[in-house]
Amino acid sequence: MTITPDEAGAMLADVDAIIAKVKLSRMYRRIGEITMLWGAIMLLEHLVGMAAPRWWPGIGEAGDALGVAATLLLLVRGRSDREVRIPLRLLGAFALFFAFGFLWSDLGRFGPRELSVFWPSLFLFGYALAGLWLGVAFTAFGVVFSGLLLAGYFWAGQAFDLWIALVSGGGFVLFGLWMRRA
Repeated sequence: MTITPDEAGAMLADVDAIIAKVKLSRMYRRIGEITMLWGAIMLLEHLVGMAAPRWWPGIGEAGDALGVAATLLLLVRGRSDREVRIPLRLLGAFALFFAFGFLWSDLGRFGPRELSVFWPSLFLFGYALAGLWLGVAFTAFGVVFSGLLLAGYFWAGQAFDLWIALVSGGGFVLFGLWMRRA
């Protein structure tokens, strides 16, 4: 049995398409894990902050540090010793991301309510931008959940803290679960 060059080219194109889908699926799975991690951290930060408001600043900082460390561990998990490299570009992105957030949250002189909306919406803006390259689901997630955060800011009243905990933390967990299935 012989195949023509056109048939061979078509078969190789099929193999390339399958490889691309597998790589995208693996990337979505990893992004899903990281998104669920950050969602759980945000949910816990807000719930503990509601229970012990005077500890809120330390809780937030500790949660962020834990999140960055756990994210790096998730990124290098399952790799051989030769493949494990400190992802300097990712560390730089985290540093720039948090520096931008701290700069504007300080310059804006935000109160606790504004900060509770600012930080998750900053993360969500990153997801919305990533959607331009990774798929419309990221953009939809960023836009819809930013809208839900703003709705809570204006209309949640006394339930604001619980609203923010559920929308930011719960929303990230739900999106992460969805990403793992993609």
